[in-house]
Amino acid sequence: MAEVNLTNVCKSYGADVALDDVTMTIPDGSFVVLLGPTGAGKTTTLRMVSGLDKPESGRISIGGRDMDGLTPAQRDVAMVFQQYSLYPHLTVRQNLEFPLKSPILKTPADEMKRQVSEVAEVLQISHKLDNKATDLSGGEMQRVSIGRALVRNPSVFLMDEPLSSLDAKLRSDLRIELKSIQANSGATLLYVTHDQIEAMTMATHIGVLDQGKLVQFGAPRDIYENPVSVYAASRLGQPRINVLPADVFGGAPDGAVTIGLRPEQIMQGEGEDSLVQRIERLGDQTRL
Repeated sequence: MAEVNLTNVCKSYGADVALDDVTMTIPDGSFVVLLGPTGAGKTTTLRMVSGLDKPESGRISIGGRDMDGLTPAQRDVAMVFQQYSLYPHLTVRQNLEFPLKSPILKTPADEMKRQVSEVAEVLQISHKLDNKATDLSGGEMQRVSIGRALVRNPSVFLMDEPLSSLDAKLRSDLRIELKSIQANSGATLLYVTHDQIEAMTMATHIGVLDQGKLVQFGAPRDIYENPVSVYAASRLGQPRINVLPADVFGGAPDGAVTIGLRPEQIMQGEGEDSLVQRIERLGDQTRL
């Protein structure tokens, strides 16, 4: 596995700035989640690392090796997309074997069989190896897509919202599996999502992006408890942080304009009556 470094990386598409002087270190063996809304620069960052797009300026290195001029195939990375990247006319086994047959890897037949068998067992799809991809459910197809990346054992895994098209239960199940696979393998994994639950539950580090800028980078708990801005604070936490004028509170720090309060920081006490506008009963919690 390998450390990934981005140094002063910039990228524009016409007049639109996709990445603006992004510098970030993805530690070896870490699970880094890039978090932000559509257009924040998450997928562009993945494409820069993979070699599918080239930065206009800046430097990208993987394992200490400069990636300038190297094709995606030469970078030893594997990418999983939101949509299932499978060959529908091939079986699950053949789809998993496909990357191992590349001219670069030239995997021997017995080694190929072993690697496919191991990955299929980890992803719990051994019983589907002889099925066509078109015979699989959505969750099974995404497992095979992930398997096509795992079977190569690359230096870095890149995943672009791989769970977003699945239903809630499958997303929850695969979150657990992906985190377990990454932890057990020691893989370096860069993962894109706009889902804060995925970010908080899976990541060792989170990179918060906004309009092409890296706003904050650190451990999930650090960003949650010590956000550098209202924007960063609003990316984590469900329900979202309450941002209120400072003059509503007595004893606010001098110069404070806004106060951020997370739901768990609010305590019931004496004061003026208020009107509850909406109640949401979610079983384990009630939101007012």
